[in-house]
Amino acid sequence: MMKKIYIAIVLLICLSMNSCKHDEWFERDSKQTITDEQLWNDPKLVTSLLANYYNRLPTLHGVFNTGGMTEIDDAMWSGHRDQNWRNDFQFGDDYGRYWDYGFIRDINLSLENLETQSTKLTELQKRLFKAELRFIRAFVYFEMVKRMGGVPIVEKQLVYDFSGDPTPLQVPRAKEYEVYDFIFQEMEAIKDDLVPNNSSKTRTNRYTALALESRAMLYAASIAKYNNLMAAPITTPGGEVGIPAAMANDYYTKSLNASREIIRGPYALFNENSDKGTNFYDMLNKKTGSEVIFAKDFATSLKVHRFAYDNIIKSMTEDNESSSTISPSLSLVESFDYLDGTKGTLRNKDAAGNYIAYTGIADIFANKDARLYGTVIYPGTTFKNNLVRIQAGVAVWDNGSYQLSTSAELGKNYTDGLVWTGFDGPKNDATDVSNTGFYIRKFVSDAPAASTRGTSAANWWPWFRLGEIYLNAAEAAFELGQGEGLGYINSLRQRAGFPANSLSALTMDIIRNERRVELAFEDHRYFDLKRWRLAHVVWDGSENDPNAVVMGLYGYRISRPGHPDNGKFIYERIRPSRFRRARFFRLANYYSSIDQAVLNNNPKIVRNPFQ
Repeated sequence: MMKKIYIAIVLLICLSMNSCKHDEWFERDSKQTITDEQLWNDPKLVTSLLANYYNRLPTLHGVFNTGGMTEIDDAMWSGHRDQNWRNDFQFGDDYGRYWDYGFIRDINLSLENLETQSTKLTELQKRLFKAELRFIRAFVYFEMVKRMGGVPIVEKQLVYDFSGDPTPLQVPRAKEYEVYDFIFQEMEAIKDDLVPNNSSKTRTNRYTALALESRAMLYAASIAKYNNLMAAPITTPGGEVGIPAAMANDYYTKSLNASREIIRGPYALFNENSDKGTNFYDMLNKKTGSEVIFAKDFATSLKVHRFAYDNIIKSMTEDNESSSTISPSLSLVESFDYLDGTKGTLRNKDAAGNYIAYTGIADIFANKDARLYGTVIYPGTTFKNNLVRIQAGVAVWDNGSYQLSTSAELGKNYTDGLVWTGFDGPKNDATDVSNTGFYIRKFVSDAPAASTRGTSAANWWPWFRLGEIYLNAAEAAFELGQGEGLGYINSLRQRAGFPANSLSALTMDIIRNERRVELAFEDHRYFDLKRWRLAHVVWDGSENDPNAVVMGLYGYRISRPGHPDNGKFIYERIRPSRFRRARFFRLANYYSSIDQAVLNNNPKIVRNPFQ
C-alpha cells in the first residue's frame, strides 16, 4: 500500500512541475520492442529479418533431414525402432504437401514496408533488400509448385475489410506453367539488383537467381515433355496441373541459358585433393568455396545441427546416445559405375552362382567411381583416419557349401581368434548400426566432437552448387539436341576419377544415373523421378524390385584352414528384416493433396487429380 502511495505522490509532483513533460514520462520508447520506423530504416535490422527468412527456406529431404533421406530408394532407417514406420509406409496423398501462405504474407508485407516506411535507406540498399525478398518468395513458390502444381500467385498483402464478403481474399490457383513463368520473370527482374551480393554464399546473388532459373525451368520443361508422354497425362481442365508439351523447348532453353551463364561465372568444380574420393567428400565439408553457389551456413549463423550425431558410424560414436540411422541401399551403391565404364553391379557371385572370394574386404569396390567413397562408408574404408570395422560374420565351409555365421555381440572374435562380426556390423534387425552393410559419409562432419550433443556439427547445407548446374545444362542441352552436354558430364566424371572424355555419347539413362550419384542425399532424387514421370515406375511396390526394396550387402570372412580362400571374403545380398514394405508411389503422388481446410476456406481452389 505504501508503494502505491509513493508512486502516486511522485506522479503528482512530476505533473505539477514545468520541467516534467507528460510525453517524457508516458510515451517513452519501449526497450523491448522494435518499431516499424526503426526496423525499416536500419540496414542491420533489415538484414536480421532477412536472416530469419533465409532460415525458413523450405525443403523436403534436405537441410540434414535424416528421416526424409530414408524414405526413398537411397537408404533405409536403422535408428530407434519408434521410427521404423519409415521402412513400412506408402507415400500418402499428402506426402510432400507444402502450402505456406503465412510465409508469403510475411514477405509481401516486408516488401510493402520497404517501399512505404524506409525513408533513411539508400535506393541501392532498398533495391538489394527487395530483390532478396523476391528471391525468397520465388523460392517458396517453386517449392509449392513442384509439389502441389499451380498455386495462387499472391504478390501483395491481402487485408480483410470486414465487409462480410471474403471473396476478394479468395485467389484461385494459377495454371502450373504460370507459376513457373512467374519464377522466371521474378529472377530476370531482380538478378542485376543482386550483384552487390556476388561475393556472398549465404545471401542470394545474381548467380543464385540464375541457379533457381536453371533448376525451375528444367523442372517445367520435364513436366511439359514427360507428363504428356504418359498414356494418360495428369491434368486438370483449368491447367492447374499439367503443362502443354509445346512449351518444353522454351523452358529447356531458359534453363540452359541460365546454366551457361553460371558456368562462365566465378565458380569452379572443387578439385583440390588428388584423392578423388576424399575430394568429393571435402567439397561439401571443407569451405574453400569454389563450387558452392548458395548455402545455409550453420557456422556463420552460430547454429549447429545433429546430422553427425544421428549418423556417425557405430564404432566412432562420441556420445552415448548418438546413432547410426541412415543405412544407404545396395541400389545406390551399385549405381556408381566402375572406372572402366562398366555398370556398377557388384560381383559377389560368378556366372555359375558360386561366391567370388576377394583377398581384401574392400576389393569388391575397387576401381569404382570415386563419388562412392565420398558418399558412402563401405567395408575396408576409413573415417576420421580410423579404419571402419564392417564385417557381417564368418563363412565356414561345411558339407560342400559355406555356412554364414554371425555373432550376437558386435566386435566379438571367432574361435580362430580373428574378427567374427565387426563392431560396425552390419547386423540384421538391429538398431543404431548399419542394416545394409553401408553408412552414409556425405554430410557427416569429421570435425572434433561433431557427433556429440554438446558440440554437434556446423558444416553447411548446399542449396545450389556448380555440380548440379553442370547436370542441369547437360540435360537441357541433350533434350534440345545440342551436343555440349557431353562435355559437362565428362567433366564431372573426370573429377570422380574417370579418364578424360570417358563417355563418347549421352543418353537420358546416363544423365539420370549421373544425377543420382552426383547429387545423392541432396534433396533431388524424389523430385527428379517425379518430373521425369518415373517415380511410379521405379517405386512400383514390387517386393522383387531392387529399387522399390532396399537391399544390403554383407561381407563374410572365410574361415577354411588349409584352403587357398582361407582369410578371404565373400559377399551375400540381403533384404534387411527391418525393411518391411516396398516403396510404392502412386499416380496420386505426383501432386500432393490440398488440405481440406484450404478447400473449405477458398471455394475457388480446384482439387488436385485423384484427391
